[in-house]
Amino acid sequence: MATTTPHRRGRLDGLGIVLSGLCAVHCLLGLIVVAGLGLGGGLLLAPAIHRVGLLLATVLAALAIGVGALRHRRPLPLGVAAVGLGFMAGALLVGHGLAEAALTVIGVILVAAGHVLNLRLA
Repeated sequence: MATTTPHRRGRLDGLGIVLSGLCAVHCLLGLIVVAGLGLGGGLLLAPAIHRVGLLLATVLAALAIGVGALRHRRPLPLGVAAVGLGFMAGALLVGHGLAEAALTVIGVILVAAGHVLNLRLA
């Protein structure tokens, strides 16, 4: 069982990286489609999508990076991901637009970097 735990944690980190990338694509593509074409604003920019995304990112980071930090005893991945989650939370507080997109993209890059660091230290 001890050999499956790092594998599962690695899969969670991988999932966190993929979801971070999808979040960044959604944010940038949504901004372009809504601003450039005026389409899909109600669906693409729905606040619920952003809240659910932040919740998923927080849960995955807590599971994968939190457990990793307990094992490898290095706080850097957890700190980087926490700052990223802070940026993502900040994006929920500003209106839709460039500021929200910038905060979200910075946040997901930092969360993904936390997952990468966690994988490297595992």
